[in-house]
Amino acid sequence: METTTETNYQTTVAARVAGEDIKQGDYVTVLNEIVELPSFLWGCSGGTLPADEPVRLRYMPSDAGQPFKVVAVCLPFVYTKRPKGGTKTFDTRQNQLVRLDPDSGRVVWKRLRKSLKKKRR
Repeated sequence: METTTETNYQTTVAARVAGEDIKQGDYVTVLNEIVELPSFLWGCSGGTLPADEPVRLRYMPSDAGQPFKVVAVCLPFVYTKRPKGGTKTFDTRQNQLVRLDPDSGRVVWKRLRKSLKKKRR
C-alpha cells in the first residue's frame, strides 16, 4: 500500500511597484520609509555636512506587512482603507509601497477584519 500526501501551500512575493502602477482595489503595504532630518541634528559622523543638506534615513516601519486596500490614487498620494477601519494616506516620495499578491492580501485583510469583529462583541 502506498500513501501520498499533497499540500496546497504556495509562497507569494510582494512586488515593488511604482506609484503610477498602483490602482484602486490593490492591496499594498509599506516596505521602507524615508525620514529626512536637518544635518545640524546629525552628530553621528566625523565629517561636517552643509547646513542646508538634509540627512535621509531609510527604515522599516513597525507596521510593515500590514495590508491596506487602495481606494484612490492622486500621485504622489495613495489613499487607503485600513482593515480595522479608518483611512491612511501614503506619500510615495516618503514611502516605498509594494503590491501584495491579490489572494494573499484578501485573505489577510479578511482575517484582520474578523478579529476586529470578535473584539467588539
